[in-house]
Amino acid sequence: MANTPLTVLDLVPISSGSDATQALRNSIDLAQQAENLGYARYWFAEHHLNPGVAGTSPAVVLALTAAATSTIRLGAGAVQLGHRTALSTVEEFGLLDALHPGRFDLGLGRSGGRSAPTARQPALIGATTVVDGRTPGGLRIPARFSYEELLRHPRFALHRKLLQLPGAESQPYDEQTADILALLAGTYTTVDGVEAHVVPGEGADLQVWILGSSAGISAEIAGARGLRFAANYHVSPATVLEAAESYRAAFQPSAELDRPYVGVSADVVVAEDEATARELATGYGPWVRSIRSGDGAIPFPTPDEARAHVWTEQDQALVADRTETQFVGSPPQVADQLETLREATGADELIITTITHQHKDRVRSYALLAEEWEGR
Repeated sequence: MANTPLTVLDLVPISSGSDATQALRNSIDLAQQAENLGYARYWFAEHHLNPGVAGTSPAVVLALTAAATSTIRLGAGAVQLGHRTALSTVEEFGLLDALHPGRFDLGLGRSGGRSAPTARQPALIGATTVVDGRTPGGLRIPARFSYEELLRHPRFALHRKLLQLPGAESQPYDEQTADILALLAGTYTTVDGVEAHVVPGEGADLQVWILGSSAGISAEIAGARGLRFAANYHVSPATVLEAAESYRAAFQPSAELDRPYVGVSADVVVAEDEATARELATGYGPWVRSIRSGDGAIPFPTPDEARAHVWTEQDQALVADRTETQFVGSPPQVADQLETLREATGADELIITTITHQHKDRVRSYALLAEEWEGR
């Protein structure tokens, strides 16, 4: 079991009553703890205009974290390509690699960019269709959540206004990914034969990942380019199986990989016993609701603050797929669920994201999980 690596995915959450400064200090401390606990990687997500999340610039937080750690791989899970250029991305991570060579993962995400066709077929595992239920191995696959209403929220238009220059258009994701890979390899040439060489950046010793939530363009690009792929069970549990299968179906061997490599994310809270873990996870429902409503992540609430929320049927529908697929319990209980996730998806690596109100509880959750996982 220890041969299946565990990775940390950190959103740099801000707890109610705290602030971004403390959240950043907590994340750097957690990275140091994760390094000592044997986690394979430590990734930072990118989010904007969220009062409860301080992870706005992965490259900046990665630089701070690299200076405070020494061996654990660090990465972006993922940079949002919709509002940046291929050159700026390669330059940022080239600078990081220049000072800390061989330690960084460049995860590429499509968030904030041009829309792309979304796969609508039901999730498949072998010949078994899973629409709303469990796989033969017992993994919960909920009904699909529709993002259409969420994407119409005015806040998403504000994202584009504030993140992109006036009149700018996002480069198509497949073209932008190709440009990033060419700039890293030193093979970028315009149609007129003009070469571009990025210093630092060209030849950087980075692992490039593609992150995706469904059987769409992200999975297809990752497979066709022979890159590592991360499928987001913690964001879109209904489509994780189709995402992994689409990636594998499209996979072509590359100089980087001779076989597909899939990481799968899970939202986890571990404590000494199930009752304690569920108390620590109480704030998760209201926190997810704040995101799904379109208003942005709230500071992560205390259990008492979370219990004060008055739930409507609409609220319940917003969060149901996420709350029922969060892995909460004692170390053996959660490790069993992670084994089920691994078997159902064929994951080569598991990406763990944990949020609790108290930093010490989050550290303890990762510590208990690492100890249990190592012993299997």
